[in-house]
Amino acid sequence: MDRIYVMQLVRSFQVGEISRRTFLRRATAAVGSLSAATLLLAACQPVTGTPRPVTEAAPSGEGVGSPATNMTTEAGLVAGAVEYAGPGGETLTGYWARPEGDGSWPAVIVLQEWWGLNEHIKDVTRRIANEGYVALAPDLYKGQVATEPDEARKLVMELDMPAAVAEIGSAIDHLLAQPFVQGDKVGIVGFCMGGRLVLMTALANDKLAVAVPFYGSPLTPEEAANVKAPVLGLYGADDGGIPVADVQAMGEALTAAGIDNEIHIYPGAPHAFFNDTRESYRPEAAADAWQRMLTWFKRRLGA
Repeated sequence: MDRIYVMQLVRSFQVGEISRRTFLRRATAAVGSLSAATLLLAACQPVTGTPRPVTEAAPSGEGVGSPATNMTTEAGLVAGAVEYAGPGGETLTGYWARPEGDGSWPAVIVLQEWWGLNEHIKDVTRRIANEGYVALAPDLYKGQVATEPDEARKLVMELDMPAAVAEIGSAIDHLLAQPFVQGDKVGIVGFCMGGRLVLMTALANDKLAVAVPFYGSPLTPEEAANVKAPVLGLYGADDGGIPVADVQAMGEALTAAGIDNEIHIYPGAPHAFFNDTRESYRPEAAADAWQRMLTWFKRRLGA
């Protein structure tokens, strides 16, 4: 793959020199598959402004379980790094969190944005744990975290998508093997690139009770008919890289295939509207999406 050429395509798309269709056609030829090109598209939305300041732990009880610029602490949780076996027996790593104390809880996989397993994704993992779940965020970049868009694009282009889906499957298996995890299925949520990987995992893995993509590039109608789990899709109407019509077509295909789904599109919301560390953050849309996600988790997983 000619990475320089692909980077040029990304920049041309971001500044409006080429259309989404042209980008996908050329990127598919360059990277070898439509799925890879679509995942790259999901991760290459224009990034405007600078990151919002994020403070350390909020006072006890504040910001816990809800999007906020105050980072959630590990108080009341068992949280930290985790190792588990990958598809070939290799050691994979991630970050997980669960409530303190004896007992068992439903489990949720949390998938990163194109930046990597950064503090924001760890914070989301803790927020979910505070709602009564065992949450695990796989480190799909193997320790690498980007802070600039060009760095993130390089990491996305180096990511083997089928291998990533298989590694997500290993994380699911690891969760389900734990004595403190309830049930035989998990929930999964992901953002941006992670949202696309949520949908890809829902095509490949039958151990999902619910799949929640936040602004992940939608499946084609043909792909959507083969999804193995209920889907809650959360999208922004002003996402420059994901046409609303494509999102709606996915929802219609899911419904036609008899797959329980809800597709919610937030007026005025851009890509990455949930990320409370960036200027794309939209508090009202993020808060509503969070509650919808929790409602679906409770309905399908309990807690």
